Amino acid sequence: MDSIISYLLLYNQFLISTIRHLVLFIVRNIPLQDFKDNHFSPKYQKFTVDTVPIIKKLETLDYKTLLSEYKTENGKELKPIKSRGGKSVSSDAICPRCGAPHNYLYDNNGGRGQLLCKVCDFRFNKDKDDFSSNTLVCPYCGRALAKKKSRKFFNIHKCVNPKCSFYLDSLKKLSPKDLEEFKEDKQKFKLHYIYREFTIDFFKVDLSSMPKGSFSLDFRKFSPHVMGLCLTYHVNLGLSTRATARALWEIHQVKISHVMVSKYAKTAATIVKPFVDDFDYKPTNYLAADETYVKIKGVTHYVWFVMDALKKSILGYQVSNTRSIGPCILAMRMAFDKFKEFPGLKLNFISDGYSVYNLAKQQFLLNDKDFNLIQVIGLTNDDPISKEYRWLKQIIERLNRTFKFSYQVTNGYGSGEGSDAHVGLFVAYYNFLRPHSYTYWEPLNSIKELEAIPNMPGKWQKLIELSQRHILANQAS
Repeated sequence: MDSIISYLLLYNQFLISTIRHLVLFIVRNIPLQDFKDNHFSPKYQKFTVDTVPIIKKLETLDYKTLLSEYKTENGKELKPIKSRGGKSVSSDAICPRCGAPHNYLYDNNGGRGQLLCKVCDFRFNKDKDDFSSNTLVCPYCGRALAKKKSRKFFNIHKCVNPKCSFYLDSLKKLSPKDLEEFKEDKQKFKLHYIYREFTIDFFKVDLSSMPKGSFSLDFRKFSPHVMGLCLTYHVNLGLSTRATARALWEIHQVKISHVMVSKYAKTAATIVKPFVDDFDYKPTNYLAADETYVKIKGVTHYVWFVMDALKKSILGYQVSNTRSIGPCILAMRMAFDKFKEFPGLKLNFISDGYSVYNLAKQQFLLNDKDFNLIQVIGLTNDDPISKEYRWLKQIIERLNRTFKFSYQVTNGYGSGEGSDAHVGLFVAYYNFLRPHSYTYWEPLNSIKELEAIPNMPGKWQKLIELSQRHILANQAS
């Protein structure tokens, strides 16, 4: 027995020595690839957002004026084009920039569609209705971008110049292995400059629209106090509509259906929304944003939150069926509208590494609103930015967990109106009624009229009354 143990110990030492020699051999002869270099390789940049292109305004001209100027300068008229080799331009072709007729247009690429105007030197494609007074230009090489794809909400423009510095630099970053893979399948790599031009203006979308499904507050069977009880159980305590109806019967002997509880919630959400959205929160220059998923009729939807990371108030929120840029911009607009004067680059906007926030920043920049986007990536502090701003990202994560607690009891929403109502009431409760440790177990935003009321059903009634006054004041102004 002792001899077997001694043999195993010797064999174990032999294995350790062999492993040590193998590790030394690998370190000396096989250089390990730096993870950071691989991380920033163009192979992994599919969802990165490139800088904003240069927008050149193309002046619309009149070909008759240009022909007159040409005759004045040269002492002769500009002759129409005499087609050769049968490459004539169809008679319905017109230059979209100056309006010159077909007899002043060249077939510029052998019948493949591109035409050149002899009067104003403008190149265009007769079969593509993509002429615009604004031309998108690559910020790296100065060449016009080519429209490559059309999506539901945006068009993709690409710089196809093979001598563009952006493309050449991206090509240099490829490792020899990636370079071989690039030659076999170029679709896996993003090497050219790309810009997404959105076809819908998210900055003109109405932010004050109200959810459907509400009804008049003309109480016939129940009193306003019953409505306050419904909101207290349903929103504050996170009970479902059925559990709320059962609690009202078992505790208060009020016989009410869960459908009526749902109607009360939708109506209250409709009324308090303008008051919550227009309240003067006096936000700080540190905002945090995140999105979390919910279920509506079994289909995944998303709730976007933007909050004041220091004062903890929710400033922007949206419910959407997609995780795209549209609802992200709308939630950010709601938050930015809370500033009486936009702070610009003094504003620190903290988010995760999702590329849609880079796209949103780009769109705000095009609308003259710039800010400092700080993206905290991953779950560990592997970079200085994550180490410095992780605590701000954790604040919005805690908000998501608080919201999930109120959402889980619903087992998913039954309609879009129900989700809008629940999120609207949650924001009202979180900002004005819920006690927070940050404010020594007082609400985040103090309202004198609410402080004087000792019970929560009364506070809900007062909040609805203040919201009604706010709506009437807005209608009168």
